[in-house]
Amino acid sequence: MTKLIIQIPCYNEEATLGVTLSALPREIPGIDVVEWLIVNDGSIDQTVDVAKACGVDHVVNFDYNRGLAKAFMAGIDASLKAGADIIVNTDADNQYCADDIPKLIRPILRHDADMVIGSRPIEEIQHFSPTKKFLQRLGSWVVRLASNTQIPDAPSGFRAYSREAAISLNVFNEYTYTLETIIQAGQEGMAITSVPIRTNGYLRPSRLVKSIPAYIKRSILTIVRIFMTYRPLRFFVLLGSVPLGAGGLLCLRWLILFMADPTRSRTPSLILATILIVIGFQLWMFGAIADVMAANRKMLEDVQQRLRRAEYEKYRRP
Repeated sequence: MTKLIIQIPCYNEEATLGVTLSALPREIPGIDVVEWLIVNDGSIDQTVDVAKACGVDHVVNFDYNRGLAKAFMAGIDASLKAGADIIVNTDADNQYCADDIPKLIRPILRHDADMVIGSRPIEEIQHFSPTKKFLQRLGSWVVRLASNTQIPDAPSGFRAYSREAAISLNVFNEYTYTLETIIQAGQEGMAITSVPIRTNGYLRPSRLVKSIPAYIKRSILTIVRIFMTYRPLRFFVLLGSVPLGAGGLLCLRWLILFMADPTRSRTPSLILATILIVIGFQLWMFGAIADVMAANRKMLEDVQQRLRRAEYEKYRRP
């Protein structure tokens, strides 16, 4: 029997949650059981009451707001404990078209993918400003570079996970899960793909994008941290190459000038070049150490996944 659980992280969503839930399916071809789950991320309105009135099967409650990433992972954990074979994540603002859920899970049912990302028609979304559209494209490009995947819409929250993929997930970032889970999937060698999906009308402003400058700042910090975590050697080698290259150019300049006029030592330039070269080599060393630590982290993740499988399997037993 194949069970699908549709999870929705919620924070003060009483105004839109009813609309979102009313559009969710209860029957999908190839799925025996469809259940709904919400994660109440410390809401102070009637979000939970609306969810129960609409027939939600599972409710996970936080006493206070812990953020989207924590809510997402709590939903994954609860869905696995509820025996989900496939987990679909969507937003409470009805941004994504629920009629596309069968399309979203189809690659998983065919065993073609472990993770499927719904790709929005970004250029056609009217309430996205040109700046936000540009940032969406830029962020997706960076994620493709870091993950070795071809996902066109990395920030999309409309996605599906197989049970095995969900067990393997780890989210360290507290801001959002969208970018990190794709990079992690790419690094883990999971089969990941995307399908085009539709979006609905605009109901409320984004909770993540409170202002463009803040969004840019947090997105940059998120991407940098992800690079440091999953591509440490490449990150520190690239970072160290900047002062190393500058130091090398200063050394070359000093050598040329010294050959032209040996009477002037130009000691400050030589000292600066030495400092830059030492900094560059130190960053390269940090990269080598971080790469060894990343290998150790990978072994710990393998142990964690085995423990998770053993834990979640007991919930599936009659």
